[in-house]
Amino acid sequence: MYNNYFQLRQAPFSIAPDPRYLFMSERHREALAHLLYGIGSGGGFVLLTGEIGAGKTTVCRCFIEQIPDNCRLAYIFNPKLTVEELLLTICDEFRVTLPQASGAATGPGGVKGYVDAINAYLLESHAQGSNNVLVIDEAQNLSPQVLEQLRLLTNLETSERKLLQIILIGQPELRTMLAQPELEQLAQRVIARYHLGPLSESETGAYVAHRLAVSGTQAGSPIPASLTPLIHRLTHGVPRRINLLCDRALLGAYVENSREVTPKILRRAAQEVFAGEASPARAPLRWPLVAGGVLAGAAISAAAWQVVPRASAPAPVPVRQPAALARVKAVPAPVSAAPVAVPPAQARPLVLATQEEALRELGSLWGQQLPAGEPCQGAPRLGLRCYQGKGGVYELRLLDRPAIVALHDGQKLGYAVLSRMDGESATLSVNGRRQTVSLGALATRFDGEFTTLWKVPRAFRDEVRPGDTGPDVDWIAGRLAGINKSAAPPASQAFDAPTRRLLREFQAGQNLKADGVAGPRTYMRLNQLGGVEEPRLLAAAPAATPTANGKQ
Repeated sequence: MYNNYFQLRQAPFSIAPDPRYLFMSERHREALAHLLYGIGSGGGFVLLTGEIGAGKTTVCRCFIEQIPDNCRLAYIFNPKLTVEELLLTICDEFRVTLPQASGAATGPGGVKGYVDAINAYLLESHAQGSNNVLVIDEAQNLSPQVLEQLRLLTNLETSERKLLQIILIGQPELRTMLAQPELEQLAQRVIARYHLGPLSESETGAYVAHRLAVSGTQAGSPIPASLTPLIHRLTHGVPRRINLLCDRALLGAYVENSREVTPKILRRAAQEVFAGEASPARAPLRWPLVAGGVLAGAAISAAAWQVVPRASAPAPVPVRQPAALARVKAVPAPVSAAPVAVPPAQARPLVLATQEEALRELGSLWGQQLPAGEPCQGAPRLGLRCYQGKGGVYELRLLDRPAIVALHDGQKLGYAVLSRMDGESATLSVNGRRQTVSLGALATRFDGEFTTLWKVPRAFRDEVRPGDTGPDVDWIAGRLAGINKSAAPPASQAFDAPTRRLLREFQAGQNLKADGVAGPRTYMRLNQLGGVEEPRLLAAAPAATPTANGKQ
C-alpha cells in the first residue's frame, strides 16, 4: 500500500524469508560458522538456539546453500514425531531403500528395521567418501525418547569419525531439555553450541538501512537513522520484531501523509504491533551458550582441547564474533606473532577454576591481589572495577584486554583467564598454568560470557552526563584534548555540548555506542589511548615479556 508513496519497488519489511533481503550480522555469521565447522568436525551434535525471530531459519538456509558437494543433507522441519515416524522420515530424506516388511505390524521390522537400514546406508555412503548431515529445525519439540534415539544413531562410527552429523536448531528451551539428567549422554556429544542473540543497536540500524536499500530507497530514508535507538529498544533487536514494527510504522507514515516515520508514529506502531506485552525490556537469555569465537579452518577437531571443570560455579551476568570458515566473512584480526600451540598429545586437559579463583588470577595481571570472597566488590579499593560482558571473542577483540571466560564441558561450567590471543590461537591460564588452544577449539567450549577489569580514574561516576562537573569531567576533557592534540580545557568546566560532541566523535571512531555518555567502555578506551598502563589481550609478543599494543 505504501510502496508507491515512498517510491519503493517492494515492501522492505515482509516477514517472508526472501533471500534478496538477507542480512548477516556478525553473530549470524558466527552462528553459520559453527554449523559449517560441525560438518567437518567428525560427527556428533551441533546445537544452535535462539529466541523466536532471531534469525535461526536465515542461518539455516545459508548453511544449506554452503554445504560441500560431498555432503548429503536431510532436513526435518516438523519434529513432533514418534521414534518410528522420525526414523521413517530420516529414511525418506536420505532416500534409504527399506526392505519389505515381513509380517511386522509396523515398518520394515519396526524400529530395528529402520535403524538397520539407516546404518547400512551410512556405511555405504562413508565408503563412497560422502558425509551425512541431519538438520532438525524446531528441535525443542522433540520428545526425550526421540532425542535418545538420535543419540543412538550417532553410535555408528569408524576409528576416525562418526558417520552421522546431527544439527539441532531450536528455541532456548532446547537447552533446558538437554540439561536434564536423562539426556546427559547426548549433552556430552554436543561438540559445538551457539546461542543466537538479538542484534545490537548499531546492527539494528544497519539492518533497517539494508532492507530499505534493497527495496529501492532513493534519496532520503523514510525511516531516519536517528530512530535506531528507539527501534532497538522497542524490538529488543529481534529481526522479526523489527520487520513487524517498521512495516506498521511505514503504513502509519503513509496514512498521516508524512514523508518519514517520526518517533510518535513509531511508538504508535509499537502499541499496535506489540499490544499486550508486559514490558519493552530485552528478554534475558537465561543460559547463553557459545556466543563468541573464531572457527579457524574447516577441519578443526573438537578433540584438540578437552576441559574438565573442577567445580561448577554460577554463571556471571550475561552479555559478541567473527567467523573463520572460507565461505564466511572473517573479522580482521590484528597482526601479531602466533604463539607456539601445544600439540594435543602433549597438553594435559586444563582443570578449570571457580569464578572467584579466576578473578583473583586476573587481578594479578593488573598487579593487584583481589580480596577473597567477593573479588569484584573489593576491586574499587584497589583502583579497579569489574566489567561483565557477553559476546565472546569479537567483543574481547574490541576491548583488547585479558578477561575470565566461562567455559562449558557438557553440562558443567568452569572459568579460565584468557590472557592473550591472535588470529589463530588463544592462551588460557588456570591457577598459573597456561595452555594455548586453537580458536576453533575455544569456540566449542566458550560460553560467550566474560569479566574483565579496568583502572578507574579519580572520582569516577558510572556515567557522566551533560551539565556534570568534577574531577572525572576534567579527566575526560583532558583525555579528549590529548587525543585530538588540542589545548586542555580549564578545570571545573561543565560537561557541555562541545565536549559531548567530541566524546561522540571519539566513540564513533572507536566502535563504541556514540551516545555522548561516558560509561565503562568509553573509560577503558580513553585509558588505552591515553597511555594508562594496563595489560592487553592482543599482544604482539609472548606474555612473559613486556609487549607493545597490538591493536591499532
